[in-house]
Order: sequence, then C-alpha cells, then structure tokens
Amino acid sequence: MCVLLITAKFLCELCSRVLTFLHHEGRDQGERRTIYNYVRGKYLEPRSCQVTWDWKEPFEVGQSMSFKVKMFYRNGLPFSISSSSALRVRISHTEFPLELPVTLEVLQDPVRNVIKASFTVRRAGRYQISISFGGLSVGLSPYYKIFQPGVVVPSKTQIVSHFSTLVLTCGEQHTLQIDPRDQYSNLTSVSQEDLESYTLTLTISEVPSQRPEEEDTVVASEGEVSDSESTCQVILYLTLLQTGCFQATLRYQGQPISNGHFSIIVLTDGEKAAVENNVSRSGVGVFFEGYLHPPSNFPSSSVQRRLSPAGHEEECNATADPPSQDRMKKPKKVYLYISPKQLSVKEFYLRIIPWRLFTFRVCPGTKFLYLPPDPLHGLLSLQVDDGLQPPIEISCRERNILAATFTQFLHLNIGGSETFQDKVGFFHRELRHIHSKKTRCKVTLRVSRHSLLESSFRATRNFSSSDWTKNFEVVFQDEEALDWGGPRREWFELICKDLFDTRHQLFTRFSDKNQGLVHPNPFRPAGLRVKLYEFAGRVVGKCLFESSLGAGCEQLVRARFTRSFLAQIIGLRMHYKYFETDDPDFFQSKVLYLLSHDVSDTDLVFAEERYGQGGQLEKVVELIPGGSQIEVTNENKLYYLNLLAQHRLCNQVREEVEHFLKGLNELVPDNLLAIFDENELELLMCGTGHIAVQDFQAHAVIIGGSWYFREKVMSWFWAVVCSFTQEELARLLQFTTGSSQLPPGGFSALCPSFQIIGSPARGTLPTAHTCFNQLCLPTYESYEEMHKMLKLAISEGCEGFGMI
Repeated sequence: MCVLLITAKFLCELCSRVLTFLHHEGRDQGERRTIYNYVRGKYLEPRSCQVTWDWKEPFEVGQSMSFKVKMFYRNGLPFSISSSSALRVRISHTEFPLELPVTLEVLQDPVRNVIKASFTVRRAGRYQISISFGGLSVGLSPYYKIFQPGVVVPSKTQIVSHFSTLVLTCGEQHTLQIDPRDQYSNLTSVSQEDLESYTLTLTISEVPSQRPEEEDTVVASEGEVSDSESTCQVILYLTLLQTGCFQATLRYQGQPISNGHFSIIVLTDGEKAAVENNVSRSGVGVFFEGYLHPPSNFPSSSVQRRLSPAGHEEECNATADPPSQDRMKKPKKVYLYISPKQLSVKEFYLRIIPWRLFTFRVCPGTKFLYLPPDPLHGLLSLQVDDGLQPPIEISCRERNILAATFTQFLHLNIGGSETFQDKVGFFHRELRHIHSKKTRCKVTLRVSRHSLLESSFRATRNFSSSDWTKNFEVVFQDEEALDWGGPRREWFELICKDLFDTRHQLFTRFSDKNQGLVHPNPFRPAGLRVKLYEFAGRVVGKCLFESSLGAGCEQLVRARFTRSFLAQIIGLRMHYKYFETDDPDFFQSKVLYLLSHDVSDTDLVFAEERYGQGGQLEKVVELIPGGSQIEVTNENKLYYLNLLAQHRLCNQVREEVEHFLKGLNELVPDNLLAIFDENELELLMCGTGHIAVQDFQAHAVIIGGSWYFREKVMSWFWAVVCSFTQEELARLLQFTTGSSQLPPGGFSALCPSFQIIGSPARGTLPTAHTCFNQLCLPTYESYEEMHKMLKLAISEGCEGFGMI
C-alpha cells in the first residue's frame, strides 16, 4: 500500500513538472517543447540558475549596484536568451512601501546566458530581492540584503529642536541633540569615538578684532551616543563659565553642520531671574533705559530720507563718516519697551510726551548683532535689523537681559524650535486654537463651473470669518453629486487656478521665462474690483486653516508666487535681489549692468519713468522726494536699486497687497505668518512641489538619437531618474529649466516642453539649454556610467546656463 502511494505521488509530481515544462519552456526562444527534450534535461530549470552579486555586504547606499543571473538548462548547459523580458525582478524595502526601479540587460557574450540587473539604493535598510522566470523563482529567491547609511555629511546633519539664539546660565549644563545623517538624509550610526569629530567654536561677540586663531575651541569631550533601532543621536553637553554673548559654530570634521551657526547669551543667576520675571509679566511694564546711536551705514547720496514707523518723513545726513567717528557722536537717550509681540524704541519730549521712533516685531526676521561697548558711556551695544527699516544701534546697561527677554518671547511665539517642521506644527496648533470656539458645521456653496470665480465670490460675499472656518459643502450647478469631499477638493483646485490665472488680470507675470511666477497686477483694469483680492486672501487663508486640521483635510494653494509677493505677506522689506527670480529679464538687462559697471556717465537719477503702450512718456515717479534732481553714483547705486525694487515690486501694488492681506489675516494672524521666511511660506502654502516621475516620462519629448540611444540609453535614464530623491529631481529640473519647481500644471504646463536630445558625444557630462528646457544627453556604455555622469552634472552644475 505504501509503495502504491509513493508511486502515485511520484507520478503526480512528474506530471506536474512535465506540464510546467510544456507551458513555460521555449516561450522566449521559440524552441519545440517535447518530452524528448524533457528527458534529456534540455529545459530551463529556474532553481538551477545562479545569482551572483557584484558587491560584498554590508554595502553603503548611494552607489549603482548590479547582480547577474546566469541561465542554465536542467542538464547544466548554458541557456541562451535573446530578451530579458521574461525575467522579473522586484526589489522592495521590508519596512516601508518603497520599490526600486531595475534595468535588465542581456550581456553580449558568446553564450548569451547572463542577464545583468542594475539598480540604486538611496534609503538604508533591509530589502527583499525577488527574482522569477516564467512565474517560477530563480535560484534561492527571494534574497534579503541590507544596505547601510553612508558617512556623515555635515550639510545634512542638524541639531534637533534648535534655536538661532540660546539663552544659558553661567555654569549650567546645556544639552545639544544632533541627528547625524548621510547625503540622502539617512540616520547614520556613529560610535563613541566619533564624538571627537564634533567641535564647538565660540567667539566673544564684544571683541570684533578677535582673530580666528584666538577663538575658543571647545572639543566635545563630554557627550554620548544614543543608538537604538529608531534613533541614532549624538548628545553633546555644553557648559560655559563666562557671561556675555558668543557666536558659536558646531562643526563635524571641520565643516559646519546645517544649523550649526548660532548665538549664545550667557547670564548670571541674577540676570536669569530678571529675564524669567520679565517673561512671566508678559511684557507689561518691561522697559530698559538706553541710548540710540546716529545711523552710520546708510548709502551715500546728496540727501536721503526715510519714513519713521509713525509715517513721518525724516532726513538723514548722507555723509559717509567712518563708523568709529559715528559712534563718537552724541547718542539720544531712549526707552526700550518689550512685549511678547514687539520691541519699541521711544523718546520723551519734556520728559512727559512719548514719541515712538522704531518698532520691531518679535519674530525670526528680527536679527540682533552684538557689538562692543560704545566709547562714550561704556555700555554694551546691540544692532537691531528686521529687513523692513534701516538697522539701528542701541546701547543699554542691561543689554544681555534685554536680548535674552526678546529671545525668550520669540521662543514662546514660535513654539520651541526654529526648524521648519517644528514651526509648521506650532503654526497648525495655534491656528486650530484660535478658531477652536467656532463651529465646524456645514455651509453650502452653490457655484457654476462656467463662471466659477464670479459665482464663488457672490456665494461667499456675505460670509463672516466664522463662516470661512466651517466645512464647505460645494454643489456645482446642473450637476447631481453629493459632496463627500471630492467636489470640495475640486473646487479648491479650480478656484486657485482661476484666481491666479493671468487671463483674469488679478495677477500677472513679469516674464514668460520664470516658469509661471505670479504677482499682483499693478496695471489691473479699472473695472476689476479690488474686493477680489480680499477674496483671494480668504481662499489662501482657508487652505491654510484646512491643512491645519490634519492630513485628510490638507488643501494646497495651486499657485507659484513671486518671492517679493511672499516677502510682503510676512512683512519683509524689498531688496533688489528679488528681481533675479521675479523679473529675470530686468535683472539681466539693468540690475546686473549697474552692479558690474561704472554708472558715472549713465545720467540716471532717483526717478522712474512710466511709458504708455504707444511708447509715449506718461509719468515720472520720484523714488525719493526731489529724486529727479539726484544723480545715481557708484556710491549710492545699491540704495537706488533697493528703492527701485520698493517701487516696482511693492509700491505699485500696495493697494492690491493690502486687500489681499486683509482677507488672509481674517483667518491667519500676521504674527503666525511672520515666523516663516518667504521660502518656508511657499512650502507651507503650496507644498513641497512633488515631482512625479510618471508625469515627467509622459510629457518629456525625445529628439534625435540612434536606436541604441532611444532603446538603451533612455531606458537607463528613466531607471536612474526613478531612483532619484525629490531633492535630486528638483536639481535635475533646475539644471534643465532654470527653476527647481514646476508650474501648477506639472510637466504638461512647461513651455517649451521638457526636451531630451541625443548628443553626439560619448561618455561626457550632460549639458542643458535652460532657455529651451533642453537636456543634452550623451551616449553611455552602461547604467553605472549614466548614473555617475547625470548625478555629477546635477550636483555640480545645477546653476548657470548651457551654451548653444
């Protein structure tokens, strides 16, 4: 009985193998599938195939890797293969939903039984490599390989939950937590011996003549490594025994880490108690006596004027005295009032009438520069600059307490950390708290697709700020659909597209070469209602509020704003450098010329001429009072360019921006927006600008090239691009188009389209023509060579212009 069972089992297995053979064998080669071939063993047996690895474990991420699959018949003879299409290779991370792109290539040797698989790993961890042929596993598949993080890269390494200014107590220990990361932002394992690679350099701010060799270098002799499965942190302990203000730089192997430049204020126990008392009083009645020094660094011109915070015009002497002589001039006695929101500088007439001279917001944009004691009173000095008004220099007996109080208020205002992700979390928490008492009941919006902007404006015309925080239920006219989230998301996307579409003339572009940056239209038609800017501000505020409610409610603003407009939203002063991104044609033709040439014979004055469509002169706008009579010289040309930026980018759209901010600030207070800079604000509103490789591949235009280029080189190119991180994709986009972000419509909206041209060169670096969005790709011999050259090009040459 047992013999019969064993025989039956053997026959069943034999029949199964024969059927599998008849089904799979010869599909790639067109060979005859016969029982005779099976008996001879002339059929492909996947389990008999061999897999050889071109690297030794453990291996670091970032390099191009490959393995070879050697195909054999059951009888051990090589199995020739003409195409790799039947081989399936899947490489996936075992902990994250990440699958790597793989290129397969049949090696052109006499036997042709070897398939080479190439890929690139960027994220460290354990990977599963599954290899199959005709549905059957090859060799011992699946295989498991571990790829380790790379070496520590200072530019990627950062201090966790860190501030640009630390307030410490003399003799008290402070902890710095550091995340060591490689070039792909993988947390990198470090040993206790690696602590010696971290050095902290301290420079006393009150001694500007101190030479670098006189700096106090503190080696991180006290510290530890916290290494677990989820974290790998370096913890350094810092103790300072000298009071004062210091400039600190944390370095790894001599190179500064990403947020390693910061200031340190070291207080005595008494000063610390005074700061804590000031903060606990919430700024009520907190003031300091001090002295305001006359300005010394204004650009020279015949006459210079500025507006005081109260709106009164003040005249400044333009003579360029040396700073040391300026500091010897008699300063003005003032009182410095500080609250959680602002730092005010006041003087008193007749000792009873207060007059506000300057006001600075308590936000990251207000910067302090610690200076030596002034020569007249011997008091420690401080320069305050917020980018909105000329910097001022003040002296105060309690300067360190003043600066520490300001810093502690700032820490409270931005939620405990200056890193972008931490500020976003604080921003969302505060925004939810501000509107927590408002109901989230539904409110219906009935709009028309054919006149979306107008119908949406009418539907929300009488909405209060409480109505804007409610859950919108969007109904499109003449459409039968219940809003379970889809119509609402569609409305947000469409209304943003309409609001910031230049065809509606609310917003405009300075040129067609900056990939769709939009700016309020300074020449909007007279019939265009300014209330629409308020509506646009409310829509943006609504998107920010919805995003604060969680990932399921996230709404991004589908637009790309000029840097100058973003700067005005958070209250920054205009600078001529904004022309470089916002109006590149004007920057190239005028700004760069004035910066690099002698302007003595240009006959420029502090005035701007406005011409009509027919070319006739309509108006002359003076940039400063009497500006048409003041010549631009080499000494004051930077001052002229900044005034020009203020006029072109700000003053011409002042009314439009004020109405936009009125609508935006109904939902999002300006003090919350002020914790970001203009680049961070764009990320907050518009997201990270995700670059989809599928969209890239679908809309890229391939021009020229041989069959080898189109079939081989391009397949390697897409495999390399699929392995890129978002940062590397942005660099590739910057290298080819001149901009690291896509317009709202993605690659389909690029004009001209992204073009890949086959270059006659072989094995050289790729080049690009940014004016035409063209990437010139040479011919390469292997995937590894393609990966190396493309990565080198986008890393070292992502700025600049290709030559035709």
